Amino acid sequence: EVKHGRVCQLAFLGQIVTRNGVHLSGDIDYSGHSFESYPNGLAAVFGDNAIPQAGALQIFAFVGFLELFVMKDSANGAEPGEFPGDF
Repeated sequence: EVKHGRVCQLAFLGQIVTRNGVHLSGDIDYSGHSFESYPNGLAAVFGDNAIPQAGALQIFAFVGFLELFVMKDSANGAEPGEFPGDF
């Protein structure tokens, strides 16, 4: 649960920062689209200028990979329930 709480905190911070107009510099793809050319919030997924479907699938696959193989529910080989933050 600590892991998911930290992810939610980062997501919230990302919303606050991008809605205040702070975006990464440079292009998001090879065709020249900048990070600023995409809208904030749900409009980035469902709006007229939404992120392309292939890009959204890459993000979803990467997060799934992290969840399944990198962000384990044990720390340093400990069994689940034997490390701080695990209820």
